Formats: sequence, C-alpha cells, structure tokens
Amino acid sequence: MPRQSTPLTDTKIKALKPRAERYRVSDTGGLLLEVMPSGSRIWRYRYQQYGVRQPALTIGSYPDISLAAARRQRDAWAALVANGESPKRAVQKDKLEQLNTVAAFAEAWIAEQLPGKSDSYQSTMRRILAKDVLPRLGDMPLREVKPADILELCDRIKSRGAPKMALLTRNVLKRMYDFAIARQLVDYNPAASLVARFIATEESRTRVLSGKEVGEVLRGVYASDIRRSLKLALHLLAITMVRKTELTNSKWEEVDLEAGVWDIPAERMKRDRPHRVYLSQQAKDLLQELRNLSGQSAYLFPSSRGAVDRPISSSTLNQAIRALALEVQHFVLHDFRRTASTHLHEMGYPSDAIEKALAHKIPGIKGVYNRAEYAEQRRLILQAWADFVQGQVEGSRIVP
Repeated sequence: MPRQSTPLTDTKIKALKPRAERYRVSDTGGLLLEVMPSGSRIWRYRYQQYGVRQPALTIGSYPDISLAAARRQRDAWAALVANGESPKRAVQKDKLEQLNTVAAFAEAWIAEQLPGKSDSYQSTMRRILAKDVLPRLGDMPLREVKPADILELCDRIKSRGAPKMALLTRNVLKRMYDFAIARQLVDYNPAASLVARFIATEESRTRVLSGKEVGEVLRGVYASDIRRSLKLALHLLAITMVRKTELTNSKWEEVDLEAGVWDIPAERMKRDRPHRVYLSQQAKDLLQELRNLSGQSAYLFPSSRGAVDRPISSSTLNQAIRALALEVQHFVLHDFRRTASTHLHEMGYPSDAIEKALAHKIPGIKGVYNRAEYAEQRRLILQAWADFVQGQVEGSRIVP
C-alpha cells in the first residue's frame, strides 16, 4: 500500500524552516506546501489525469491562504479531475473571466501576444491602445462594446487628420477580439463588423500648403486668443519638421540652446531611434521665450491644469488649430511635415538630407548602406526652412 501522508497542522507549518534549496511537504489528497529559501510558503496541488502526472497547480501563499482554504480548493479541483475535467483549464478560464473590461483584457492580450514581435510592432500596438483605445473604451465591459462604439472612436481619430491611424486602430481591436473569441470570453467581434474601406483607405494624405497658406496659418495663430505657449508650439511644429507628440512631450533636458540642438530619445520616436533636430535661429528664439513661460516644469509645454509634472495632451494642439477661424481648407497639423519636404525639394536641397531631417528611413538598398547623418546639411536645411516660413508670415507685414 502507498504510504499515507500525515495531515499538516498550523503548528507544523509554522515550525517549517527554510533551507538552501526549496522543498515540499505533503498534506493529503495531493495538497503540498512548498517552502522557499526565502522563507515564503506556497500551496500547490499535484494530480494525475488519465494516468499521467500533471504539473502542480498553484493555490497561493500561506498564511494568506489558510490550511482550511487550501484544502477547499484542493477538493474543488479533485472533483473536476474525478469528472474528467481539467483543473488547469478551469484556472485559465477563471483568470480570463476576471478580465471583464477592455483595459484588463488588453493588458492580458499584450502580455500573451506581443512577446517575440519586433520592437517597432510592440511600440505601435502599445501606443494605439494607450493613446486612443483605452481612454475611450478602457472602462467598458468587453462584451458590451458595439460596432458603433468602435466606429465613433475611428471617426474621432479621422477628425484629427489621421485616417490611416483610424484604420490601424480598428485592425488592432479586431485582432484583440479574435483573441477574446478564441478564449470564449465574447461571442462576436464588433470590430470585424466594420468594413475597412468605410473607415479609411491605405492612401496617404497629399495636402501640401502653398507658401501663402503657410503664412496665413501662422498669422491666424498669432492673431488668435489662444495661450502664448500654444502659439509658440504651433510655430515650432511648423519650422522644426517634427511630429506633434515629439514636440508636445519634449523636456528641457533634451534641448541645448547654446549648441543649437534638440535630441529626442528613441522611446518617443516613431521608429524607435534617437533623432537630433538642429535648431534654427528662429527656433532658438521661440524656445528661449518658452523657457520663461514653462516655469519650473521639466516639460516645454506643461499642462495648464495645475499639473506641471506632465505635458499638455497630444490633442491640445489639434483643438487649438480647430478653434481658429482659418481660411486655409482641409489642413491638419501633420501636413506641416509634407509641406516642408515638398518646398525644400523644390528649393533644390538633397533628398537624403531632407529625409534625415524628417527622421524618415531612406528607402530601398540605398537606405541599407547609407548611414550618413548629414549633420551640416540638416542644419542648413532647417535654417533655410525657418527663413522661408518667416518670409511667408512677414508677407503681410505682420511679424509675430
């Protein structure tokens, strides 16, 4: 006959001392207490299914899980085994059922699906969830999200001039809900109900502002009653050729006015590579004024809601530009970058240097072998572009 385990008692458990290696002591019916070198004690349940020894399941730590509670969990799992059911699957199902909100499930989806993917892919997925999905849908129960909720989210993203991002957001939600269906947490995929072509096409925007329109936009900015710091932000966005969030999340520690450079760290760049912006004289003047406006904040553009330890929202500049009564039609802030690239190419500046100034990857085999940074050319290009913009603004003899 197999040797019978002596049931544990609280007195016996408290008397157990840690050793150099972890060890286990048995209770009854497959219940074990594992004593770790650190002194912590973990309840485990060991069982066989179809005659095969299965990996031990973790119940929890003692004394958080009492001896009586550990035995109740052992008995519940033993009943499943007796019925031919898998306690491991029951544990997984219970864990997933706790992920009843979009935010909770998104965290589990990230943990399971993103490892092994490229850094760029992981960064994009996390950015989409953090920036758009979770603020709007995060608190909603996973089962209650409707196609209309996702469509409203996509329309909001499109309204800020980012149709491709709206489509990508829909695709991310579709993958996440496919994952939820496979784990039997939901019955249907609300994102799959939205036909991709009705959200956006893969075609990129082609809007380029004329020199006259550039002047009209910035004159309208300075003539408005928005905060001075936002006026300077929009002007900087126009002449530095950076992306919006690269500017709004910037910190003073990244800027060296004396050297005339602004170094954006890799984690804030779209392609996860650090980027240096060579500051024109106009940019340095704007930053010097911002230095006085930002007070003690570490950020160039601290939140105006009393929280100087965080920057303005990424949507603040969009809201500011939409509030202006501009005559320039079909314009979004990201068009500044395309506008700068187009005019600089027409001025005859080298394409590779312009692409580097935009933090673009040089395409094709040329990009594989060309590791040049074009520092001096980029400095010249950004000064020439700032001069061009200033000339357009001063065209009406209105000097900001």
